[in-house]
Amino acid sequence: MTRAPTAAQRRVIEAADPVTGRLRGTQAQLAALVRRGLAFRHARPPHDHFLTPAGHRIREAEPEPELDPGAAAVERPAAAGVFAARAGGEDPAPESGPARLREVRGAWQGMLELRRMTNSDGATDRPCGWERAHLVRAAALALEAAGHRPAGPDGEGGYRVRETPQPEAVAVYAPDGEALRACAATLERTGWQVGEYTEPRTRARYLLASPRRV
Repeated sequence: MTRAPTAAQRRVIEAADPVTGRLRGTQAQLAALVRRGLAFRHARPPHDHFLTPAGHRIREAEPEPELDPGAAAVERPAAAGVFAARAGGEDPAPESGPARLREVRGAWQGMLELRRMTNSDGATDRPCGWERAHLVRAAALALEAAGHRPAGPDGEGGYRVRETPQPEAVAVYAPDGEALRACAATLERTGWQVGEYTEPRTRARYLLASPRRV
């Protein structure tokens, strides 16, 4: 079992870019994270370091209680300041406006850069490994970045992205057929395979979307 990272290593992990997982730290810190399987060094220049799925899990986990009360001075930034894609139905309803628009656009540009650096052929037109490990967040980011509106806390008025029992697939719901087709067009344009289906019990139409591999 992998040993828990040191406090200094955890600070490097927690400071990683919330979307791409790109790391900043000393060469010694980054090399230690690579040895622990929490980061990898990209093969192409500038040879940046990124979190592995194991590193992402540590960053997203709840922090363990501090044994030393004085350690609060080096507490990580509040989680509220971390970008999160909106899957729809969040409660309370998150704020929107120009600041959110800038955050979403920046996150999407970061995602395209991560695709370029981690897809073996440098392609940006299909999802990368991070997206396959975070399906709901990845699909929601693609939709929000394209201007689609997420559903409110009551689940109405916009798209909703949800997990499914199927491997590498998410379900996407929208208020009507036109909105559903618009979501499908966005996902297909950003590298997802999309099919439209009907739930047998409710007769609701939805999309089943999976990251395209080629």
